[in-house]
Amino acid sequence: MIEKLRRSRESRLPEVPAPGSTVLSVDQVTVSYDGERKVLEGASLDVRAGEVLALVGPNGAGKSTLLGVITGDVEEASGSVTINDHPSYAWNTRELAMRRAVLLQQVDVSFAFTVLEVVEMGRAPWQRTQAAADDDTIVSAVLERTDTSRFASRTFTSLSGGERSRAALGRVLAQAAPILLLDEPTAAMDIRHQELVLTIAREYAATGSAVVVVLHSLDLAGAYADRIALLNNGRIAADGTPEEVLTAERISEAYGHPVTVLTDPVSGSPLVVPVRPSRKDMS
Repeated sequence: MIEKLRRSRESRLPEVPAPGSTVLSVDQVTVSYDGERKVLEGASLDVRAGEVLALVGPNGAGKSTLLGVITGDVEEASGSVTINDHPSYAWNTRELAMRRAVLLQQVDVSFAFTVLEVVEMGRAPWQRTQAAADDDTIVSAVLERTDTSRFASRTFTSLSGGERSRAALGRVLAQAAPILLLDEPTAAMDIRHQELVLTIAREYAATGSAVVVVLHSLDLAGAYADRIALLNNGRIAADGTPEEVLTAERISEAYGHPVTVLTDPVSGSPLVVPVRPSRKDMS
């Protein structure tokens, strides 16, 4: 049956999603690695076109596991994942690559590919389609937007951690899929490039695509996400706007440390500040 579903859509290109429509759904997903220890339990989530959804939570909460379930990299899962109203397993590899692009935490390139070649890899799903005519234009624009064009001829392995992260981001942006899945894309970056990456995420969503991003920084999530899903102990503890999710009570409980939530005087976004002793008390 699965093969029949795959063959029936073998040449089907993705359609442009309607603004606000659900493009990806996770329903009652549970992940257990040893048959007993549940790292994710009963997780349900809808991802909508035109929004940035941030997954946040303390270490071990299940953020990357949930993203892995969505991408299909975590197989030890019960429940279901649907993409464009079809089970994720119903799409073949190429169809999935046309519909969702994935940036993992760790990106390894075994051979001496240049940054340009790595970004060009993102266009592979569109070979022998009309979209291939745009390959050069898209790759050039992505290199410029990710601030990687100045070292496009360097090998990927010669780059710093932050530079590699931007080059890897360039590859998934070049893929031009309507769903963008990013696992801690700002982890190795300085402030300037953290802001750049999440500005790009918002620009991507503004075109009608959906962006799901795992973030450790609650302040970045509050500033750039339309919605935040807070995970804690393998469950989705809250799902809503930044103002709804990033409350002092909720964050203090989830992270096991008291916080104060302020409002950024310029952007109006919530700022999460850990409660700390004064310098005098620490001396």
